[in-house]
Amino acid sequence: MKRMPMATLVFFFSIFLCSTCGWAQETVKVGVILPVTGEKAKFGEIEKKSFEMALEEINAAGGVNGKKLEFLFEDDTGRPDVARSAAEKLITKDKVVMLGGGYGSSETFAIAGVAQQNGVPFLVSTGSDNKITAQGWEYVFRLNQPAGDYFKGLETFLTEVVKPQSVAILYENTNFGSSQSKEFQAACERMKIKVAMCEGYQSGGVDFKPLLVKVKQANPDVIYMISYLMDASLLMRQSMELRVTPKLFVGGGAGFTLPEFMQNAGKASEMVFSASLWYQTLTYPGAKEYYEKFVKKYNMDTEYHGAEGYASACVIADALKRAKGMSADEVCKSLAATDLMTVFGPVKFVSYNKMSNQNRLPTYLVQWINGKLELVWPGDAASKSFVYPIDWAKVWK
Repeated sequence: MKRMPMATLVFFFSIFLCSTCGWAQETVKVGVILPVTGEKAKFGEIEKKSFEMALEEINAAGGVNGKKLEFLFEDDTGRPDVARSAAEKLITKDKVVMLGGGYGSSETFAIAGVAQQNGVPFLVSTGSDNKITAQGWEYVFRLNQPAGDYFKGLETFLTEVVKPQSVAILYENTNFGSSQSKEFQAACERMKIKVAMCEGYQSGGVDFKPLLVKVKQANPDVIYMISYLMDASLLMRQSMELRVTPKLFVGGGAGFTLPEFMQNAGKASEMVFSASLWYQTLTYPGAKEYYEKFVKKYNMDTEYHGAEGYASACVIADALKRAKGMSADEVCKSLAATDLMTVFGPVKFVSYNKMSNQNRLPTYLVQWINGKLELVWPGDAASKSFVYPIDWAKVWK
């Protein structure tokens, strides 16, 4: 058998290397960190599916200037140390051009620190603690509203409709919970509403009755709860058992807007209000279409967390398309210049209230009515009229 000349072997090997390099260049890698397992997995699931749905559409439309966009997902398990390690892996080993995702505030803050230290852009989709964009970090951007804005829609409802004299605040002892509770206390002072009680609790408890007995004794007009899914469901079930009956139960977003809240809390979820950052009937272009496509594709509901994930994917693709190169600095410059309408609303990064690279959007009030989450405030955007006052004896019979 005649051997192939060395020169010919070298020639074909060089062609193979060049073609391999070409294939590698066809993919633009972005790292996305979300809680896929652990107690926050339901949030991570809805966001991951939304990222993936958007990715399919982006690549079907030509990707990033003809190159395929690729999301490398990492699971932070709801733990800051795991989130930090995931960010370091994506940056140093996978060589991503930027990071996205970030659900829990503690995990998101950890990711942001790694991104800033390594000079890699990071677009936050959900982590809301004000301090995430209040560090002066030039590589960290946030699409969603910060914790201090979550209850802006609720404020006008309280002052114009409920006019309460007192409020009790219950919050999970996390960055998200403590940050929002402090901001809401300040808002109550502005509204001249007495804070009868403000108390944190450890997540994952199975008995909130001692805490709720104290709330019942304080007898506030409004109970404002900042909780993730399982705690939110349990707090409402045990409030019903103890017949804690304020004028209003309100959640601070998070666990109170997921479909599983209604499934887990049962009739204790009825008439509960919650702050919300988005709703599918808002007039943002593509909002209703996103909702309907998601429901059809995955046979499950979506809400503001999913819209954040979908919009984040679109912002990432837009920034990468406009970037003059794939270096961190060029991508960062492109992100900073973002001016894009998404299903979640307009995205433009500005500075306000000591925060920088922060998108600024309104917030809303939703209510569980007959087993469905409805947008009830402000009135000009409502999908259904709010129910108030509430006869809890009738609701819980």
